[in-house]
Amino acid sequence: MSISCSMLRGGLQMRIQASGVARMLAGSIIIRRRISTWPPLSERIKQTENEIVRMFRVPNVKEEIQNPPIKGGGVMRRDPSARTLDERFIRILKIFKWGPDAERALEVLKLKVDTRLVLQVLKIDLEVNVKIQFFKWAGKRRNFEHDATTYMALIHCLDEAGLVGELWKTTQDMVRSSCVIGPTELSAIVKTLGKAKMVNKALSVFYQVKGRKCRPTASTYNSVILMLMQEGHYEKVHELYKEMCSDDNCLPDTVTYSALISAFAKLNHDDSAIRLFDEMKENGLQPTAKIYTTVMGIYFKLGRVEKALDLVQEMRMRQCSATVFTYTELIRGLGKAGRVEDAHTTYKKMLKDGCKPDVILMNNLINIFGRSGRLEDAVKLFDEMQLLHCKPNVVTYNTIIKSLFNAKAPVSEVSSWFERMKKDGIAPSSFTYSILIDGFCKTNRVEKALLLLEEMDEKGFPPCPAAYCSLINSLGKAKRYEAANELFQELKENCGRSSARVYAVMIKHFGKCGRLNEAIDLFSEMKKLGCTPDVYAYNALMSGMVRADMIDEAFSLLRTMEENGCTPDINSHNIILNGLARKGGPKRAMEMFTKLKHSNIKPDGVSYNTVLGCLSRAGMFEDAAKLMKEMRSAGFEYDLITYSSILEAVGKVDEDCNVSES
Repeated sequence: MSISCSMLRGGLQMRIQASGVARMLAGSIIIRRRISTWPPLSERIKQTENEIVRMFRVPNVKEEIQNPPIKGGGVMRRDPSARTLDERFIRILKIFKWGPDAERALEVLKLKVDTRLVLQVLKIDLEVNVKIQFFKWAGKRRNFEHDATTYMALIHCLDEAGLVGELWKTTQDMVRSSCVIGPTELSAIVKTLGKAKMVNKALSVFYQVKGRKCRPTASTYNSVILMLMQEGHYEKVHELYKEMCSDDNCLPDTVTYSALISAFAKLNHDDSAIRLFDEMKENGLQPTAKIYTTVMGIYFKLGRVEKALDLVQEMRMRQCSATVFTYTELIRGLGKAGRVEDAHTTYKKMLKDGCKPDVILMNNLINIFGRSGRLEDAVKLFDEMQLLHCKPNVVTYNTIIKSLFNAKAPVSEVSSWFERMKKDGIAPSSFTYSILIDGFCKTNRVEKALLLLEEMDEKGFPPCPAAYCSLINSLGKAKRYEAANELFQELKENCGRSSARVYAVMIKHFGKCGRLNEAIDLFSEMKKLGCTPDVYAYNALMSGMVRADMIDEAFSLLRTMEENGCTPDINSHNIILNGLARKGGPKRAMEMFTKLKHSNIKPDGVSYNTVLGCLSRAGMFEDAAKLMKEMRSAGFEYDLITYSSILEAVGKVDEDCNVSES
């Protein structure tokens, strides 16, 4: 168990002249003897002492000769002490960590501190704090100065260890030092700081180093641009691009254009993105599939479907293979344009071309089928996913469930899919419950929806305003106003406030049941809580005012709405028009209707029917007949109740209109 004194003298004193290390070793022996009664610790100390003894053992020259390093089948010559010194050095750092004893041991070894040694130490498996202390110690050695390579090696270690503060401090030391920082090192620093979410600090370093006559390359600029993109600083991307273009030595490349076009697309600067796309082709650069996909998405967003499809042909001509992202954008765009069959054909062509779809693409196509009423195709596509080894996720199931509700499928079928989802190990999301609650509310199964809201709460989901909104609206329609109000108060208590849409629904139902004062109070409460009223909230309150015969007040609220920057929609105007038609008389109703026809918001079928009802009630049948003719030419349907009342009053007005037309 013990180590003899002769062994220590024979093994250590031949290699070590420093008394500090000898005292340290002796101290280790004393500590071992004190606690030798505890076997596990005693064994560990023995192992450590043996390691130290072996560490300072004189190399066996015979072993070196008998087992030479082999390279290419022959003997490779080398300095026989080089490897041994490195191994001893590493052992010192691993055993002693860092401190005066480690420094003395290193001085005894008389190792030459140079760049190679520093880089080796920073690569080995040591505690990061030991590396930091060693780095600082090495920087104080005579005839040695850290260069860009050693600084970058430490920065890499700190980045891996997640020591953000030390990382920034080391970067600052590097920039302040006299070492030369080239474009490659600058790119690496920007990427590292960007990854650590220190965007402004990265920009600061970029300009500091650039100011020291380091000429950034396109790759360096790209590193900064990509960092800005990843952190959402899209406006700064364009500034850097202009700076890059002013540098005669640095021309934008494909990576630059890709980042810029993406940035402009996210900023909705569509014309600028398209202009850059054309510019890069004029400069002889080949767009990547990612760039084509981004521009294609822009064209679809602008409603320029044919231009988007032209890009697909251009990609084929340039032999630029479409990726799954390209196909996803293409299918999504065709779906939004109502070209469902073209979207399906694109999917089949993708499979033929050997491009495997991912779950996002499949979800988009299922959604397109669901929205267009092709439920069978949506379900068929879901089943096809298993054959394509594409596992459905929560979005897939949500899309199918929503499609079932849209197709007015039996509730039992919806419940079956919900159970299947849970059986397949897909945890329902908050949005899943929101879809189910809304669907059950629309099918007059409010009690089932309330149970789902309770289940949602039990599973720990935060209160979902959309789910509450559906329930409050359904309870209001069923004239269960108190129950609706209870849910509304519950949502406010749990969230601290509510959404503008939920407020609008509650205001609407208070207005319907004659509790206008409470509706007005809620509207005021919205503004106090910083919840800006939207068009639905304004419409809800105006509707309540009209019901209470407060026409002028409603008309005043319409003007206030416009002054506050909330644009009225056709429903806003129809609410006021309805009030004027019922209480203000045909003259005021016709005045407003005429103004509406000459405004940006044109009358719809409700507008025409409202004025027709007003004219018929006032006995102005000739004016009503003219308006009916105008309405029919505009492509709107007569309201059956209005039409019947006019027919009863004047007798087959529509037939007379047909005779006069012919």
